[in-house]
Amino acid sequence: MPKEKENKTKPTEVDFMRMFLKHENALRAFARSLLPDWDAVDDVLQDASVIMWQKVGQLEDEDGFLPWGKVIVRFRCYKYLEQKKKKGAVFSSELIAILADEGEKTSEAEYTQRFKALESCLGILSDPERELVLAPYLYHGRIKELAKLGSMTENALYKKLGRLRNRLRLCISERLAQS
Repeated sequence: MPKEKENKTKPTEVDFMRMFLKHENALRAFARSLLPDWDAVDDVLQDASVIMWQKVGQLEDEDGFLPWGKVIVRFRCYKYLEQKKKKGAVFSSELIAILADEGEKTSEAEYTQRFKALESCLGILSDPERELVLAPYLYHGRIKELAKLGSMTENALYKKLGRLRNRLRLCISERLAQS
């Protein structure tokens, strides 16, 4: 005799928002692993959140929100990159699929751990160093303008950023190894 279907009710808007906000940072980090910049992440996450709300009835339970959300974000990233591919070079579809597979394996706890390690390591940098490391992300990578503001050549700025990023990478690796 077939099992009776459980009478599932669609989560309310409040339920959805609570789940989305709980997992937003992990979804954002996942999208950033596939997309070229934070503006693209914002666009994709906005589209993905609308689709998630429309399809929230598919969700089995609250524990499945992050993996389910990652699938939706992944396909929105694919769509975004396909549109960009028509305008110029982007990563191959195969590479994007590999990155997405790896990103889907990353748990929310790992994202949180990495974020905390980054925060801690950014705290080690002096204020001017921290501002310089964050500037390309905050100002959409305008290296020429940043170099002029800092009275240095673009090449010198790239080298300085490279050294600072390497310090951060090493610091983060050490923090994660201690966890």
